[in-house]
Amino acid sequence: MNIRTLCLAILNFGQATGYEIKKMSSETHYAYFVDASYGSIYPALNKLEAEGFLTSHEEREPGKPARKVYSITEAGRTELTTHMVEPPKQDTFKSEFLLIAMCAELLDRETLVNAIDHRIKQLENDLEFINKSCRETEHEGTKWIADYGHDCQKNSLEYLIKNRKKLESLAKVSSQALTPAE
Repeated sequence: MNIRTLCLAILNFGQATGYEIKKMSSETHYAYFVDASYGSIYPALNKLEAEGFLTSHEEREPGKPARKVYSITEAGRTELTTHMVEPPKQDTFKSEFLLIAMCAELLDRETLVNAIDHRIKQLENDLEFINKSCRETEHEGTKWIADYGHDCQKNSLEYLIKNRKKLESLAKVSSQALTPAE
C-alpha cells in the first residue's frame, strides 16, 4: 500500500484538504496504515487529480487563504478497489522500547523501570484512543480494525505487566550502567 491508496481510502469516506488528510493520517485511525508526510501527500494528490481519480475545488472564507478540497471520483473508487485486491505487504513494526529491552543488561534498574513504565503508559493511551475511535464511529470496518488493534495492544500490555519483573531482573546491578549522554 502507498500514499496514493491511503489518500483514496480517506477520500472514499468524504472530501478533505491535503492538510486534513495529513492530520488524519497521523492523528486518527488512518495513522496505522502508511507513514505519510506533507512532502508525499501533496504530490500524490496532484497526480491522482491529473489522472482523473480526484477532483478539487477551492473554498474561500473571509480573512483566510483559499482551501483546496479534494473529492474522489468513480474512477478513483475503481482505482482504490484495484489496489485493495492486491495481497498486502508484510506489516512492519518498529519499537524503540524493544531495543531498550534487548539491551536491558546495559542499563541500571531505574532507567529500565522508567522505560517499562513509559511503555505501559503508551499502551494504555493507545487503548484509550482505540476505544474512543470505536465509540465515535458507526462504520463496521472501522469498528473491526479498532477491535483488532485493541486486542493487539491489550495483549502487549498484559504481557509487559506479567513479565516486567523478568525484564527488570536483567538490569545491570553495578554502577557501571550506561547513563544518557549530556
